[in-house]
Amino acid sequence: MNKPDENALSRMLTSYRDPTATKKDVINVLRIYHGLQHRMEEYVFNDGSTKMLVNLHGTIPVKYKGNTYNIPICIWLMDTHPKNAPICYVKPTSDMCIKVSAYVDCNGKIYLPYLHDWNPQNSDLLDLIQIMSVTFGEVPPVYAKGPGTTYQQPSYMSPTPATSTSFTPPYPTQQFTPYPVGGTGYNSYGQPAPGAAGPGYGLPYGMPPYPPAPGSIAGSTPAVNQGTGTITEEHIRASLISAVEDKLKRRVQEKVNQCQAEVQTLKRTQQELNEGQVKIKDILARLERDEKELTKSITVLKDKEKELERALESLDNVESIDVDEAVTTTAPLYKQLLNAYAEEAAIEDATYFMGEALRSGVIDLEVFLKQVRQLSRKQFMLRALMQKCRQKAGFSV
Repeated sequence: MNKPDENALSRMLTSYRDPTATKKDVINVLRIYHGLQHRMEEYVFNDGSTKMLVNLHGTIPVKYKGNTYNIPICIWLMDTHPKNAPICYVKPTSDMCIKVSAYVDCNGKIYLPYLHDWNPQNSDLLDLIQIMSVTFGEVPPVYAKGPGTTYQQPSYMSPTPATSTSFTPPYPTQQFTPYPVGGTGYNSYGQPAPGAAGPGYGLPYGMPPYPPAPGSIAGSTPAVNQGTGTITEEHIRASLISAVEDKLKRRVQEKVNQCQAEVQTLKRTQQELNEGQVKIKDILARLERDEKELTKSITVLKDKEKELERALESLDNVESIDVDEAVTTTAPLYKQLLNAYAEEAAIEDATYFMGEALRSGVIDLEVFLKQVRQLSRKQFMLRALMQKCRQKAGFSV
């Protein structure tokens, strides 16, 4: 799968009003429809003005009678995309001809209710192409040329000719020359003018032309009896019924496609909302647990604070205590052990300060060694005494 060149696409969209939304829309299409490519070309409007616009050109898959075919299209994105709907064309190759219908005119321009009702908030290119595929599967936009058929490639508002694309025509070969644009017997839409013979028009029986002539009813043109050349009431009735059926079928299919696209969008939104709801519930549960722990910690701290206040009050009421009398023992053996421990700790301090005195030069080395020797001997005797007292008292040695 060819990955879309996002950097090149970003450079093309610098002149667009909303390049971020347009880029996202285009990339979503290119990742699914690999037959499409993007490029920037000059688009010529009906008034002769030109503008450099990005277009998607290539083929889209269309299912017709159980088989899948590639239909060549070109989608021009306005510089105000997605505020305004894109302009879409069918681009037949050299072996195809455009089949005019209610959805495609003689120049290949595509007309769909989805484009007419384009909504910047809900409409996107992906849904548009899906609706094209379904619509073209019901009403094919092109047919294959037959032997001896002469046809001129119509203009698509782009100076670049259509790229040849592999295509297997799903339509029967037409053995006639397609109608000329603006030629004898055709109106400005390339449709047969009133009173003109229409065997080569290529529309199904009873299908109304697009767009219908002002003041006329679509599909009301009666069929001519080929045997007698007269129009009967039965012909008129059959033509009207067929036209109404086709029109209703198309409208129902368009509505179904639009509803399906809306349902898919709503499903995605619902899924996102459900995921967001689960995340919010987890966050609320964690906040509740943290709140309970904080409340418990606050209660413990208040209790400790009260204990400290009571201890401070009791200390304020107690008279001065003699340090020597603060610690008393319950037996002479314990008193002997306590005195030995205190004296041994004092020797430790004396040894440390004598070392500091030697380092500072207060005493010389000979005096230091003599005193340390005496203190160490005494410290050894005290430690032996403490060990013997602990054994007599039943303490662990």
